[in-house]
Amino acid sequence: MRHYVSETELSNGARGLFINVPDASVMTFYISFRAGEYLVSEDKWEVPHLMEHLILGANKSYPRGRDFQADFERNGAYSNASTSTYDITYEAECADFEWKRILERMILPLTEPLFLEEEFHAEVGNVKEELTARSNNHFRHLSLALREAYGYRSTTYQNRLELIKNVELEDLIDHYKKTHYTSNMRFVIAGKLSPNRRSHIKSRLSSIELPGGKGRKKLPIEKPKGLKKPLFISNDTIENFYFYLDTFMRRRMSDKELHAMSLVNSMLTETLHSRILGAAREHGLVYGMNSNIHFDQNCTNWWFGAQVQPKNASKLFDIMIKEINEVKNGKITRDDLKAAKQYRLGRFQRDVQTVSGLSAGYMGRYFFEDVVEEYTKTPEHIRSVTKSQIVKGANDLFAENNWGLGILGGVDRRPANRLAKQISVLWQ
Repeated sequence: MRHYVSETELSNGARGLFINVPDASVMTFYISFRAGEYLVSEDKWEVPHLMEHLILGANKSYPRGRDFQADFERNGAYSNASTSTYDITYEAECADFEWKRILERMILPLTEPLFLEEEFHAEVGNVKEELTARSNNHFRHLSLALREAYGYRSTTYQNRLELIKNVELEDLIDHYKKTHYTSNMRFVIAGKLSPNRRSHIKSRLSSIELPGGKGRKKLPIEKPKGLKKPLFISNDTIENFYFYLDTFMRRRMSDKELHAMSLVNSMLTETLHSRILGAAREHGLVYGMNSNIHFDQNCTNWWFGAQVQPKNASKLFDIMIKEINEVKNGKITRDDLKAAKQYRLGRFQRDVQTVSGLSAGYMGRYFFEDVVEEYTKTPEHIRSVTKSQIVKGANDLFAENNWGLGILGGVDRRPANRLAKQISVLWQ
C-alpha cells in the first residue's frame, strides 16, 4: 500500500512513527513500554503479564472492565495487549470514522487504571487458563525451554503456572509505576493521517497523564551459550519428535547479511519445492518445516524446526546436512537465486496489503532499538543480494561452533543424543 513514514519525538520524551496511508479505511494504534518480564525477579515472572490484563480492566471513567470493553468495541473496534520478555504493547484497530474516540479510549486505561482486587483475582484465573492452553503447544514449550538453556531470560508456561502464586496486587501497581512513563513509551500509528490528524495525535500524546521518567529502560545483555548435549523433554503422550536446531554467531548481522539469509530460508524450507522441505516431502518424511533468522543486540541465530516421526528423523537430518552444506559450499545456481528473489518479492507485496501489515513491518525494529526500517527499500535490498553474500553468511553462522538441539517427545533420550551427533558435522 502507498504510504509515508515520519518519526516524531514528543516534548515529554515519548517517540513514535506516523505511517500515513492515504487510501486506508481503518486506523491502527500500537503503544509500547519497555516493561517485560526481564525487569522482575524470576519468582515474580507473571507480574508484567497480569498487570497488562488489569490495565485493560476497570479505570476511573469505567468502574467495571466489561463496561469499558463494551464501549470500546461498540462500533467494531478491536483492542488487545501482549507481554513479552522485553515489552508490553497495547494495540487497537478501528474504522477511520472513529479514530479520535478510540485514541482517547486507548489512553484511558494507560493513565487511569484502578487495579481492583476483584479483577485481580479474576485475571489470575484467566491467566492460568491462558497459560494452561499455551502449555499444550509443544513447539512453544520446546522453544522456551531452549531459550532458557541457552542463557536467555525465559521460562516455560508450565513453570509460569507454578510461579503465578507468588504475585500480589501490590506487585502490579509497583511495576506499573516503574515502567509506564512517557520517556519509556514508543508508538506506531498508521492510517489516513492528514497534517491536522497528526497534529491532534501529537498534542494528545504530549499531554498524556503519565510521568516523564528518566529515559528508555535498557535491554539486558544476553550472550547465548551452546549446549554440550541436546535438550530432551520427555513426553510419552505424543508419537513424534518436535525439534529445534539453533546455531549462533556472537555478533549482530548487518541488514545486507540479513536480507541474504532471508533468501536462504526461502531456498531451504519456505515452499513445498524448497531444497530441504521439498526433498523431505518427496520421500514422505515430514509434513512441514520452518527456518528463520533471529537477531538481538549482540548475536544472530539461525534456527530450523519441525515435527517428525522417530523413524524418519535421521533421514530428515541427512537431507538437512546435505542441503545446508551445499549452501555453505556455494552450490547455488543462478536459477536458485533468481527463484528465491522472486518468491521474497511476492511475499513482501502480500505483507504490505493491510494497514496492520504495514505497521508490523516497521514496529518490530522500532520498538526494539528505535530504528526506522527502510521498509519501502526491501525490494531493492532483495534484488541486490549476491551468491557470495549468501555463502559467507551461512558459513559465518556455523563458524563459532555455538549451537544446540532440542527434542520433545518420547521417554528415551538416546535418539536425541544420536541425532545431535549426526547433525554435529555441520560445525566441523
